[in-house]
Amino acid sequence: MPTTPIAQHMNLRVKTLPGLREQVAERLRMAIVTGHFKPGERLIERELCDRMGVSRTSLREALRELQADGLITLKPNKGMSVSVLTVETTRSIYEVRRMLEGLAARLFAKRATPEQMQALRESVDELAEVYRNFSPEAFIRVKGQFYDILLLGAGNEVAADMLRRIHTRVSQLRVVSLSSEERAQRSIKELRAFCDALEARDEDLAWELCLDHVEKAATAALSSIAESQPQD
Repeated sequence: MPTTPIAQHMNLRVKTLPGLREQVAERLRMAIVTGHFKPGERLIERELCDRMGVSRTSLREALRELQADGLITLKPNKGMSVSVLTVETTRSIYEVRRMLEGLAARLFAKRATPEQMQALRESVDELAEVYRNFSPEAFIRVKGQFYDILLLGAGNEVAADMLRRIHTRVSQLRVVSLSSEERAQRSIKELRAFCDALEARDEDLAWELCLDHVEKAATAALSSIAESQPQD
């Protein structure tokens, strides 16, 4: 499914009826995680229906999906708005992400095929190219491919489902922190070392490197939140 931002599709009609809810949800999700819709911004159903060319029923189904993912908050008498991640919530999310990704790293090192190992390495190479000419849409797409390969090779659907939901919630912060060239270069270096450990089938080292990578990502995310908050 295309991951083009909603800003480029506001005046286009959704023509394919099968999977309509998924299409609408994906376009809204991409608009949120790339910052086209800002944290705290209200989402007006009538305006979204007109701009996307879909029925209110289809839109509401998509909005419910995004609400379940934690990207949208419903407030009584105020309607839907883009969720705002607090420092406390972000810290909690990254604590869970750290453990789940560490588990995925161990399982990938143990279970992945040589083809999956190579595919993961190639996804890191592609990610490095994205960082050289950074765009949020390309970054989200390639980072998603990286995790799809990692989770498939890990072979644990329960962990995969939980991590996908967590990754959706942190995508907003991830785009902001990794648009920094310095952080991007460090991230690629970390991921290459991680791939080395996986290819060596070193489960303990893969676990440690994964936890360290997520810890650094958490620090960058929390920093981006602090910078976005108004100063006294």
